[in-house]
Amino acid sequence: MHSRRNFIKLSATVSIGFIGLNRFAQGCTPKDGLGYGDLIPDPKGILDLPKGFTYKIISETGTKMTDGFYLPGAPDGMATFSSTNGKTILIRNHELNAGNAEIGPFGKNNELLTKIDKSKVYDFGKGIKPGMGGTTTLVYDEDSQKVETEYLSLAGTIRNCAGGPTPWNSWITCEETIEKVGGMDGALEKDHGYTFEVPASAKVGLAEPVPIKGMGRFNHEAVCVDPRTNIVYLTEDRPDGLIYRYLPNDIENIHKGGQLQALAIKGSKSMDTRNWENLTTPKLDKNKEVEVEWIHLENVEAPDDDLRLRGFESGAARFARGEGMWFGNDEIFFACTSGGTNNQGQIFKYLPSSKEGTAEEKGNPGKLELFIEPNDSAILKSCDNLTVAPWGDIIVCEDDKAPFVLGITPEGQIYKFARNAGHQSEFAGATFSPSGKTLFVNMQGAGLTLAITGPWK
Repeated sequence: MHSRRNFIKLSATVSIGFIGLNRFAQGCTPKDGLGYGDLIPDPKGILDLPKGFTYKIISETGTKMTDGFYLPGAPDGMATFSSTNGKTILIRNHELNAGNAEIGPFGKNNELLTKIDKSKVYDFGKGIKPGMGGTTTLVYDEDSQKVETEYLSLAGTIRNCAGGPTPWNSWITCEETIEKVGGMDGALEKDHGYTFEVPASAKVGLAEPVPIKGMGRFNHEAVCVDPRTNIVYLTEDRPDGLIYRYLPNDIENIHKGGQLQALAIKGSKSMDTRNWENLTTPKLDKNKEVEVEWIHLENVEAPDDDLRLRGFESGAARFARGEGMWFGNDEIFFACTSGGTNNQGQIFKYLPSSKEGTAEEKGNPGKLELFIEPNDSAILKSCDNLTVAPWGDIIVCEDDKAPFVLGITPEGQIYKFARNAGHQSEFAGATFSPSGKTLFVNMQGAGLTLAITGPWK
């Protein structure tokens, strides 16, 4: 498994790739496969890649898994972990509602629902509409390029969108919903809109479906964990969302409660960072660091779905659909899908304080930077999940009808690394294996998980 030291070592490579980004010309046009060559049309009409790169479909919705359940549809955010035997453990979200039985794990008529331990299902939905989201875990052999094991690892949740890996070998998965008890025509038995923790394990079995309620109830998207402090940072997929952080009471156990806070820009109460053309509020300058402060939030389970509204009224900054988030070398990067003048997306960088989460951070605050906002759909459109390659390039999934997987080089040039050639659906979940040899990515609408290999730089 990843040790905390390995987690820090892996994430420490991130900022190397960003040394030149402040010199990036925001209006430059990306070139297909810059650094790897032009994208070559796939004879199979699935995925266009540069010369020398190949892909393999390693998992497909509807197939039977090791545990006898069906692989659910709508694969989304993912992360990898090292197994004790050198194999790769991949944990994958599924963005499904309670009513999506046709592509759920229990069969089109829920005929396999009797095969599952009801106590391991977060919301059984009265046996009529159980939560169809959750996670699956697979064990992958990079040498043979084969999946050895695949199983349902979290059951009964809804719309598991993104999440993030932890330094202690687990995946925090996020529900992008605010459904409540009685929802879905009275079927739901639990409130939704929480985060859950799934251990990275090669052993077939379901995780305990325990919501981390201290992290709030809202339209969760992604998280990342600073391995130095175990502070958890969170995005919210709403047009008027906030950026949050969770200060755990016990840094060894995030389930023991903590303080949820929202990011505010120092000296600019209730700042609007979206930079939308129709807004009369001041625009946030690109590539300019601003100091931040963090606002305490109360009643974080927000039965009225007003957490972001109360936070904004208290001075928190507003963001346009916070999506993917990743921890780098003392830095955090996150995407806002509909930010920017033409609503095509922004990428922010947050530099935590050396005194992050303590009383001393007031004198040495963290800093936020609007890192990328090209305002040109030919360069970037609807940025969603993101990750960082071990050698420094940031890898971005587009959520669009004609999406690309994009890369950003250490010099700050944007290139198109992969094109969805055959399916009008988003890319999701891009993540590298611990060895850095394989890039895993999902085609959500097609229900495919692909492994990409080639001459990485």
